[in-house]
Amino acid sequence: MNTKIVMINASPRIEKNSNTDKIIEAFGQGLLQGGCSFTKYAISNRDAWEEIRQAYMDSTNIIFAVPLYVECVPSLFLEFLEQLPAKGKNTKVSFILQSGFTEAHQLRCGEAFLQKLAGCLGVSYGGTLIRGGCFEIRTETAANRNKITAPFIEMGRQFAEKGDFFAASVKKFAGAEQLPLPVRFMVNLMFKTYLKRKFQGVARKWGCDIPLDRKVFDD
Repeated sequence: MNTKIVMINASPRIEKNSNTDKIIEAFGQGLLQGGCSFTKYAISNRDAWEEIRQAYMDSTNIIFAVPLYVECVPSLFLEFLEQLPAKGKNTKVSFILQSGFTEAHQLRCGEAFLQKLAGCLGVSYGGTLIRGGCFEIRTETAANRNKITAPFIEMGRQFAEKGDFFAASVKKFAGAEQLPLPVRFMVNLMFKTYLKRKFQGVARKWGCDIPLDRKVFDD
């Protein structure tokens, strides 16, 4: 499929701090390997909204890459959508939905919203690619970050071939709907020990001198 695709980063974070941006880069590599070209935009740059709207109107193949924050899509993304002109079914909109949650069922509510969103926009729905466990992408070393995002390269190649996210491999890519009970127990233990210390180390690196579990702040 020799197609030019518009990819829009729906994260409110600036690109250098955006996990979604790193995913788009990897997915884009796969698109290029599959013979497609792509242009990426980021709604975190409000100054570019008019340009992004025009790209949306001019394209018939669009992918929104959306981060899920505690089962909610970003409000900035919703604000941007409110300003989009109507389009017809000749335009196909697909989605990449990523989250820090590992289990796929944590993202299904967001997936259902995005499917309904395509109908609200008046466009054809090209499916949603789901991937959890993406929280640490931007905090990892370059080598580890590339390992986390590498699977998106193959999914980009497949999208270039098939043109949507309806293949059986998309469901497999989402991973386990729910982790087995022993694994959930171990993950919970890790969050209370190793990962808690790791988060505290990242916070100190970023200049935070307040305990992460502090619940009451002085005036």
